[in-house]
Parts: sequence; C-alpha cells; structure tokens
Amino acid sequence: MAILPINVYGDKILTQKTKLIEKIDDTLIANIANMFETMRSADGIGLAANQVGLGQSFFILDLSPAEGYEDFKPIVMINPEIIEFSDENSFVEEGCLSLPFLRAEVERPAEVKVKFLNTNEQEEIIEADGLFARAIQHEFDHLIGKMIPDNITPAMKKKFQKILYRIMNRQVDTDYLISDK
Repeated sequence: MAILPINVYGDKILTQKTKLIEKIDDTLIANIANMFETMRSADGIGLAANQVGLGQSFFILDLSPAEGYEDFKPIVMINPEIIEFSDENSFVEEGCLSLPFLRAEVERPAEVKVKFLNTNEQEEIIEADGLFARAIQHEFDHLIGKMIPDNITPAMKKKFQKILYRIMNRQVDTDYLISDK
C-alpha cells in the first residue's frame, strides 16, 4: 500500500464532478486500499477519490476513531447517490483533509438515505444519521465538486480568506502529504 498526496483547496480536480465507475477492477481495489492507508495516516475519517487525484465517483469512510463509533465498519461507496434527505437540519463543525486547519459550522440534513455499489458490485441502500450522515454528505459533496467553503455564508467565507489563500499556496505545514500544485 502507498500513501497518496492529498489535493487541497484551489486544486482544479476538487471543483470538478467525478465520473461514474463502470467496472470494479484490481486497479480500483488497489486505489481503495491506498486511500484507506492515506486517510488513516492523516487522521481522517473520510476521503473522496478526487482528494487524491482520482476523478472517479467513490469515497471511503471509517468513523471508528470518533467517539461513539468505535464499532463502525469501514465502508466504500462507489457511484453513490443520495436518494433522500430529512427535513430536519443540524449545524455541526466540520474539517477536511483538503482544508488543513480550517473548521467551520456547516448546515446539513440530519439524516440521509444513500444508494451505492459496494466493492462486490452489489447495490446497497443505507439510512444514516448523526456523524455517519454528515460524513456521507461531506464526501459526496467532493464528488460533485463542492467543499466546505461552498456550504457556508459569504461572510464566513470572507473570514476564512487568509487561511484559504495559505492552503491554496501550500503555505501550511501538515502532518500528511499534500499534492504539488
């Protein structure tokens, strides 16, 4: 397995919609393993393919480091589609490996239902709430070219302008590998 460099805010791939996966093959499985290694080495709980330079529609989650989720089984969602959102929303502070040192309150639906393929090419539908629902939505946003700054008020985004500039220009020191420009 290999640790992959993580793309950061300002990288074009993070603003583009990813392409659906047509075939689950050995290359995809190897990329998934590398992504889990990368995410864990960066102390993350989720990682979308485009965050490591892959323009494909999938993400991984492992919430087990989070309090209350110790028994969570790592999951891969290929070609995910959120098919239902709850009417109830919640505001929770989020972070992102592509936005080192930036944390912001983001409003999202409290519950979701998501349809996806697993690595055995079987379709699954999962209902999620709490951190699981939030992580699904956060990673799904990456796949459609959205990030935390796209989900906050213009005033809040202005408040983060300096750190966004520093991230974009690689003027941040991280404990994990970030991509070159």
